[in-house]
Amino acid sequence: MAQMTSAALPPALAEIRDDFLALSEGERLQLLLEFSQELPPVPAEHADRPELFERVAECQSPVFLLVDVVDGAVRVHATAPPEAPTTRGFASILVQGMSGLPVDEALAVPDDFPQSIGLTRAVSPLRISGMTGMLLRIKRQVREKAPR
Repeated sequence: MAQMTSAALPPALAEIRDDFLALSEGERLQLLLEFSQELPPVPAEHADRPELFERVAECQSPVFLLVDVVDGAVRVHATAPPEAPTTRGFASILVQGMSGLPVDEALAVPDDFPQSIGLTRAVSPLRISGMTGMLLRIKRQVREKAPR
């Protein structure tokens, strides 16, 4: 698998990755749990509009994503059930790490970012592919919604 260059990673995602890699595997799971508890709530203007959200089919848990592009900046919104902390943690990482990015930086996030945070041995490959599915959907929505 190709190595990512940290230059391609926006600062917020690079910091998240570095935080995970500085920990032991057990501590990484604890940090993922902390992220799951910090998933930002969906803004009021979207809260009652479930039809705007896209289901992430790669996730066994019901995860839904919505991307807005406002004034050239990406805003990522996600919902994931509290009883699915791993999936919710992955969604939270992407929401917190990608919201506020300029369109070009969001689109430049390497597709293998989920494999770079040191959880490939701690969680199942199916869960990592779920996070990859989230990232690819976010990037697709950014491409669809960014002004041309």
